[in-house]
Amino acid sequence: MNPRMAADHGIRPGPGSRPPAVVRALSFIRDSRRDRFEDVALEVFAFQFGHNPPYRRLCERRGLRDPDLDTWELIPFVPAAAFQSALLTSWSPERGSATTEPERVFLTSGTSRGQEGRGRHALPELALYRAAWEEPFRRHLLPDRERILMLSLIPGEDVLPQSSLSYMVSRILERFSAPGSRVLLDRQGLDAASFERSLAEVVERREAVLLLGTGLGMLAALDSLENGGRRFRLPEGSRILDTGGFKGRAREVRREDLLARYAELLGIPRTHVVGEYGMTELSSQFYEPTLREHVEGTPTGEPRIYVAPPWARTRVLDPETLRPLPPGATGLLAHMDLANAWTVSAVLTEDIGFLHHEGFVLEGRARAAELRGCSLATEELLRD
Repeated sequence: MNPRMAADHGIRPGPGSRPPAVVRALSFIRDSRRDRFEDVALEVFAFQFGHNPPYRRLCERRGLRDPDLDTWELIPFVPAAAFQSALLTSWSPERGSATTEPERVFLTSGTSRGQEGRGRHALPELALYRAAWEEPFRRHLLPDRERILMLSLIPGEDVLPQSSLSYMVSRILERFSAPGSRVLLDRQGLDAASFERSLAEVVERREAVLLLGTGLGMLAALDSLENGGRRFRLPEGSRILDTGGFKGRAREVRREDLLARYAELLGIPRTHVVGEYGMTELSSQFYEPTLREHVEGTPTGEPRIYVAPPWARTRVLDPETLRPLPPGATGLLAHMDLANAWTVSAVLTEDIGFLHHEGFVLEGRARAAELRGCSLATEELLRD
């Protein structure tokens, strides 16, 4: 028997039972210096191969019947779209147990297919997610201080309990926000008057502020200021966390134009705008290192890249064949995220980009015609 399978042999992950592969992934996230990414990734894959039936079917249809691989780069990726049609989990709660439901099911944003078309990321526990979000956020948004006043244009989990982004923002506010922080966007939309008053207050107090928002949320705030003829020069040290999110929307703005408007209407330079890349199907986030590099005096320049935490890796695949492409070549982004140990760690996105330096450049979304490889892989996963 494969030694990596032996550790998990006979395990049916259930309430109060954390399989060795999950324990090892959690330990690696908490201190990546103690282990090698390669070893942990292969053990996690062996666990998922043994306990995630849809994923195992995909692997077997690609001729992989033994999870004993030489490198993590041979691990098959699952298209993110498959989360809409299959429950991709390695967790099997015991019948009759008091805890038969996952701790949280995060849902993707709505699609033209309605509620049934939303992807589901079912997590039996949130220990991995909790361990994965904090240090990357602190490192990239707060490299120069412990806490900061926050104004969030992202609703909290009380408003959107099935949103992984809202869950993370609620944790950010709990852990790192200074007194006076608040959320200014809810189901009714942006409270523009409160937003302007809050900006005026921080200018008057000369207190640095962190603005958190999706691309659309920040755009609505900027439009409100511009329509009212208002401009602010926020105090030195102010910064923005921009989570993007224009995909599939009627209105889309070039990143360069958005950066220019941040400087013009808020007085926040591009060095203090940090992009965050995440998705419901992943438990980890990727950040632009712009602010951290500015503080450390080590800017990498253009283009702006996203970097992974130590427990994640990114590959770029050919949209047609799903074969890996070399650095600099544009293709589909695929992420290996060990914080997804309970579900599927190897996730193929519909985002287009290329590898650059120590990270990747995000170029946009693939067109439907470019996703043949994704479609075929999804069929492999779902077909009985």
